[in-house]
Amino acid sequence: MSATNVVKVRRALVSVSDKTGVVEFCRGLVAAGVEILSTGGTANALRDADIPVRDVSEETGFPEILSGRVKTLHPKIHGAILAMRSNPEHRRAIEAHGIRPIDLVAVNLYPFRDTIHKPNVAFEDAIENIDIGGPCLIRAAAKNFADVAVVVRPRDYAGVLAEIRDAGGVSLATRRTLATRAFQTTAGYDAAIRAWLAAQEGDAGLPEVWVEAYERVAELRYGENPHQRAALYLADDPPGPCAAHARKLAGKDLSFTNLLDLEAAFELVKEFESPAACVIKHRIPCGAAAAETLPAALEGALHGDPISAFGGILGFNRALDVETAHLVVRKGQFFECVIAPEVTPEALGVLRDREGWGEALRVMAAGLPDGRRAEDRDVRGMVGGLLVQDRDRTLLEEKATRVVSRRQPTEAEWQSLRFAIAVAKHTTSNAIAVAKGRELLGIGSGQTSRIEAVRIALAKAGERARGAALASDAFFPFRDSVDEAARAGITAIVQPGGSKKDEEVVQAANEHGIALVFSGFRHFRH
Repeated sequence: MSATNVVKVRRALVSVSDKTGVVEFCRGLVAAGVEILSTGGTANALRDADIPVRDVSEETGFPEILSGRVKTLHPKIHGAILAMRSNPEHRRAIEAHGIRPIDLVAVNLYPFRDTIHKPNVAFEDAIENIDIGGPCLIRAAAKNFADVAVVVRPRDYAGVLAEIRDAGGVSLATRRTLATRAFQTTAGYDAAIRAWLAAQEGDAGLPEVWVEAYERVAELRYGENPHQRAALYLADDPPGPCAAHARKLAGKDLSFTNLLDLEAAFELVKEFESPAACVIKHRIPCGAAAAETLPAALEGALHGDPISAFGGILGFNRALDVETAHLVVRKGQFFECVIAPEVTPEALGVLRDREGWGEALRVMAAGLPDGRRAEDRDVRGMVGGLLVQDRDRTLLEEKATRVVSRRQPTEAEWQSLRFAIAVAKHTTSNAIAVAKGRELLGIGSGQTSRIEAVRIALAKAGERARGAALASDAFFPFRDSVDEAARAGITAIVQPGGSKKDEEVVQAANEHGIALVFSGFRHFRH
């Protein structure tokens, strides 16, 4: 069969939940000499538009039953779709049973996703919006794309109709593309149902088969590098506010790395209940702070590593107001992106008017908390597979920790320790964070040696490390990290504990008068 093979469309089955454009589409089909079969509400809508329609029940000689659950599940419909026109046995079978071929199937599915997103939707209503006949029709037509065209999206009507008008039918290339799209549609539909049913059970754990559906919403200029293709795909049901589903309010198109950094920024600031801000560079915090006000948090975040902050991404966990926007502009730094739950119109105006880079600045609104449960799973791709784990939601709690040094942390040191470990858990291992109060002073990230991570974090903090706290995402294998911290003036340390050398590490802390806390929780991030 050649790539230019055209299937003439004589009969079409049209049964749609989304009736966008269906009247115009069917009017065009009838004008091209196509007979229309239909059901229920679609048939009524076409008749109201004076379009001739033959009911499926008239074709099958069998009425709709079970409150409409069974309409098209009949051999005279599926035989008409699945019969291979080039197969003599198939031709004899449909002729013997009085089955007339159907050359085009236009179907879209019950609005299951819209239904489950309604407030307080009843379980029974959701179940009734699981389409059965529709997926069967779509899959049958898609399987037999050699002889049948299947249309599942209203935006494809115009192209299909144009081919029928110009060429008398639908080309093989188009039928193959439509079939691929059809199977994508049914796969995504089933994935949404599976996810919803699993959610009704609460925490369903790690399923035997991982099935999720993501829709491509944007093709990006390129990936991490110009020679790599890239696109953004979104899950149908976002788990509350997140960077992937944030609305772009202003600025240039987003890049692949912008999106990764925006996620890192927003997930970090979401850790804190009080107003918080951070600066992210290459998914690593180079500044972070929490305070009583958002402007104060931004001031603290920009103290962390002002040099690295250049060209970074700003994250906020409160609506970005005009005062904070003015502060962003006054700092004179160049930033790539800003993300916050919301951005006031006045703040947006201030950012966009910033001379030099204001028009290019990507400003993102991720949405305010809406009561949805945050995503419980962390999914990462690898060649040939997926890795799935629970998200790391553990935070340092004084009651769940052990103070293993002779000296107890002061109240101020506890605050510093809690902030430092919250930042460290969002940093690539080996990760060290130095903080005082609720302000990040230095970060050591992604080092193959923990002592090197300590040295980098302390070098970033400089003299500010005196009286500060240090957090490590994993245990210290030797006492050298404690000795290094002591020389820089660190007075409190939190780490998981669990090393064979724990006793030596505790001894070093006691020698230096450092308050040492074992959290019991490791926070590796690879």
